[in-house]
Amino acid sequence: RDSGILVFRSHRGRAAVRNMIWNRTTVAKTTPGEFIRQVRAETAKVVWPSTRETMMTAVMVVIMTVVLGIFFFGLDTAFSAIVQQLLKLVA
Repeated sequence: RDSGILVFRSHRGRAAVRNMIWNRTTVAKTTPGEFIRQVRAETAKVVWPSTRETMMTAVMVVIMTVVLGIFFFGLDTAFSAIVQQLLKLVA
């Protein structure tokens, strides 16, 4: 049964496991220049939003923030009134 956990059995013990895990997780090394070229290539693929899309998104965020602020203010006020009434009953 495969549990998804790798178990290495070796006469060399922990060192063999450590070496096998290390060898599995190494990645190819790139030079700083190659890295910059890759970043530029990936950045060129990005589809940037237009000014209109950015403004519409910002307006929607502000509207939703205000609506949720008002909603949670009302909810908090209602719960506060309920707690105050319950405390008056106890006292």
